[in-house]
Amino acid sequence: MDEEPEGRIYMKVHRRGGDILLAACDEDIIDKRFREGIFRLHVKRDFYGGDLVAEEVFIRMLQQCTMANLSGKFVVELAIKEGYILEENVLYVEGVPHAQLLKL
Repeated sequence: MDEEPEGRIYMKVHRRGGDILLAACDEDIIDKRFREGIFRLHVKRDFYGGDLVAEEVFIRMLQQCTMANLSGKFVVELAIKEGYILEENVLYVEGVPHAQLLKL
């Protein structure tokens, strides 16, 4: 029996002009809402839920994008490991990591 990958990633690419916005989240938080203090995080399927992709596809798109909106433990940890996000810049909402990236 085939096992599913441990960290499955929903990824959607939004293009406008010369900008490429990568929206990615862990599969298990798609369509969920989180609140903590003044912070709200809604992991909307229409924004994040393009395709389920492998880790390598996500990393390749991180290299190509000009902006990224990342939610979930697996996705944010991968972005940190690959050097795109600094751990001290991660926001946690109900324990769910969220980070944004802007390449200048």
